[in-house]
Amino acid sequence: MNTRPPLPPFTEETAIQKVRAAENAWNLRNPEAVSLAYTTDTRWRNRDVFVNGRDEVVGFLTQKWERELDYRLIKELWAYTGNRIAVRFVYECHDAGGQWFRSHGNENWEFDEFGLMRVRRASINDQSINESDRLFHWDAPGPRPDDHPGLTELGL
Repeated sequence: MNTRPPLPPFTEETAIQKVRAAENAWNLRNPEAVSLAYTTDTRWRNRDVFVNGRDEVVGFLTQKWERELDYRLIKELWAYTGNRIAVRFVYECHDAGGQWFRSHGNENWEFDEFGLMRVRRASINDQSINESDRLFHWDAPGPRPDDHPGLTELGL
């Protein structure tokens, strides 16, 4: 069985590592690669969409990044215990018409003993913004640079 360190039970340090690894992977916008962080039978709730299994994860993320253009994401650890992590996140993107959005959300994650996420529950709210109000500026697709401010530093 493949493992995806860090493994539960999480410490603050390993939970932060897990959150940053997820952020970095999503910012690369490669659905197949992202799906490998999840169990083969993973279960998601993303807003009002329910996803079951890696194949559906790939389909969901492919569609997401086809409509959410110039996507940039920042995640921050909120809480952790045992094999669970709670995350808050914000991402910015625009649609095909050029309208920019800042989406604010919370996720609850549950991992198996191999460090693969078996459950992901996401609640997300979208806010229309002007392009001049964007806060996330780095070359994309790609991970957020270490010197780019996080959510707390940006006042989000």
